[in-house]
Amino acid sequence: MSSLTDLAKQQRNAYLPQYLTIVLIISFILLIVSIVSSLAFGSRAVGWNGLIEGLFHPAIDSYDANVVRQRMNRTIFSLLCGVALGVSGALMQAVTRNPIADPSILGVNTGASLFVVSGIAFFHISTSEQYIWFALAGAMITAIFVFGIGSMGRGGATPLKLVLAGAATTAALSSLVIAIMIPRSYVMDQFRFWQVGSVGSASWSSISTFLPFLIIGLLVGIISASALNALALGDEVATGLGVRTGLWRLAAAFAGVILCGATTALAGPIGFVGLLATHVIRLVLGSDQRYIIPISAITGAIILTISDVIGRLLGSPGELEVGVVTAFTGAPILIILAMKAKVRAL
Repeated sequence: MSSLTDLAKQQRNAYLPQYLTIVLIISFILLIVSIVSSLAFGSRAVGWNGLIEGLFHPAIDSYDANVVRQRMNRTIFSLLCGVALGVSGALMQAVTRNPIADPSILGVNTGASLFVVSGIAFFHISTSEQYIWFALAGAMITAIFVFGIGSMGRGGATPLKLVLAGAATTAALSSLVIAIMIPRSYVMDQFRFWQVGSVGSASWSSISTFLPFLIIGLLVGIISASALNALALGDEVATGLGVRTGLWRLAAAFAGVILCGATTALAGPIGFVGLLATHVIRLVLGSDQRYIIPISAITGAIILTISDVIGRLLGSPGELEVGVVTAFTGAPILIILAMKAKVRAL
């Protein structure tokens, strides 16, 4: 069985340049489709003339053109959040050597949520700049806690132990979130829309707040790709190749938490995007992080933007929050992955 698997990997590596070209072409086509769809569809559909007027003719003040311009910040924000979640998922899977690692599964989103709701309840925070720092602190502390719990006992941080630690932590932190909200109605009113996960409240201010964290996370993630490939061979082999395993593992984990925490702060705890994006790419291109990380960014942007469009269409004339759509589609896929494959280290 292992010889057949090795043969399949050799054949895939031989055709990797062709696969990579095809994946890039398909990804960019889907990216364009998702952008156009996000600008065109909503409570009111906009035709080609309205799209062209809104995008390329700022002097035209028609209703459709203004609708397109109003949707631009939402579209850009959903793309950026998708990029962040896709890369965060790829980094967390590589660092933990867990093929089903994801910010939502490992409890990082819930940790960020707990700190945000605590900030609202006890420190009266209300701006995106305040949200982002509280969410980052919660995401980092939770990531360290889950990895520490998952590393206890024999065998260290195995994929199954990390998932179980993440699930237990998520349950405990979710209970704390509810305990803080229930006696404080004003906190519940402010928190309930954010908790679902949405890109509908996007503004140019939130985008500008988000960009520095996105850039830092992306740069660190891309730089650490080669080191993560070495870490996949095992710490002893990686050390023999001259890789400082502790430093690069910490750097990649830091980048993943920054990307996840910043996204959670501004868009809410949107789950399964990183899991889906990285799995799709790994099935086609293998486990080379030099390809997985950048293409997961594109795939994550596509998944989140399309999910947002689907939510608007299904909930018309209102909308179904994107966090509901990604959970509705991601949970069955996670169940299928767990049924069809053994959860083993990468």
